[in-house]
Amino acid sequence: MRVVIGWVAIFCFFLTSCVTPGMTGSVGPKTSGQLRSEAIKTVPKAQTKLDIIVPVFDPGIPQTDEEMAEARIWPELRRAEAVRFALMMKEELEKTEQFGAVRVSPDSEATGDVYILGKILESNGKDVGIRVDVYDISGSKWYTSSYEHEVSERFHNNLRNKGKDAYSPVFEEAAKDLVERLKGVDGTDLALLQKVTEMRFANNFSEEAFKEHLKEEEGRFELVSLPSETDPMLKRIRAIRIRDQLYVDNLQTHYEEFNAKMEESYTLWQQKAREEQVAFEEAESAATARAVAGGLLMILAIGLAAAAGNSNSSGGSAAAMAGGFAAGAGAVAAFGAAFRSNEESKLHADTLDEMGESIDAELAPQVVEFEGKTKELTGNAAEQFSEWREFLKSIYEQEKTPVKQL
Repeated sequence: MRVVIGWVAIFCFFLTSCVTPGMTGSVGPKTSGQLRSEAIKTVPKAQTKLDIIVPVFDPGIPQTDEEMAEARIWPELRRAEAVRFALMMKEELEKTEQFGAVRVSPDSEATGDVYILGKILESNGKDVGIRVDVYDISGSKWYTSSYEHEVSERFHNNLRNKGKDAYSPVFEEAAKDLVERLKGVDGTDLALLQKVTEMRFANNFSEEAFKEHLKEEEGRFELVSLPSETDPMLKRIRAIRIRDQLYVDNLQTHYEEFNAKMEESYTLWQQKAREEQVAFEEAESAATARAVAGGLLMILAIGLAAAAGNSNSSGGSAAAMAGGFAAGAGAVAAFGAAFRSNEESKLHADTLDEMGESIDAELAPQVVEFEGKTKELTGNAAEQFSEWREFLKSIYEQEKTPVKQL
């Protein structure tokens, strides 16, 4: 049974020594700065590794067909890249060995200490550009930075680059940047941030029980107190959070399988798209880009057909592809038609098309279980994750320890 303890007793026991009546001093909740020195012991930085959430990137797709045509963007491909780029960011962060768990998530609703919100600015085979906005769980924005890279002419012909992605340098730079910015942060401050993470997760399940520990102002959260380590509700929340982390861990397999399916076709696209982009830029510099654009796109398709001659990859059913290129216009439509004009290159076009479309498609329904209770989850990754969280909340509400009446 949970005993309701007065807030005075909580603050006396956990945050500072009790004072005798009549003594002067500050009143009200502690600030996060005071909690840092009073509630959290000095923590070596090496022992405090933050958990990172990398939501699927914003694909950076323009609103109108005309804008897509002008930017020469293939929307289905961009949507597939949004997942691939998030995974590449995750992999580079993990290589640094400076963080705890790094997880790709459908959106920013997952729980972590730091969030890397990415957006694709450019991706045409030759040039890649991304922007990342880095926030922590308190709602504080750390920084915004853009990264770009030009793929060298010899990259795809260098045997040493086999198995490497031509775009890797931008993600390597972004990961190193985050590590560099963390160097000056004290380990105890990182431990305090982790407490904010725990309280925000707890507050999501029981605002009534945990709201008092956080102060929110304009989307920013500040830790003002901490519950008892022996609080049964806190122990319950921690058990639920572990299960929630396992669920997101399982999502990683889904994203990795998605990426593996597009690997062959995407790598081929990168190589041939670079050639096409160079040709386009040369034509544009000669003020004849519009006149030869259709021809250049057809040349790309022919090149893809030759390069894909020995491919065994498969596209998917015609029904799954329906409407794949309907969103395009102008150059986008021309690219789609040229890319699909040959049966061999069509295999790769269909694969990438299907990948882009399937991001929002329904995942296979799954039955999840927690402490004897089960729930069938349906819909896409984001919808299933939302249903999962609601499932956990319902269990918490049904089984939370009742408050003892004094």
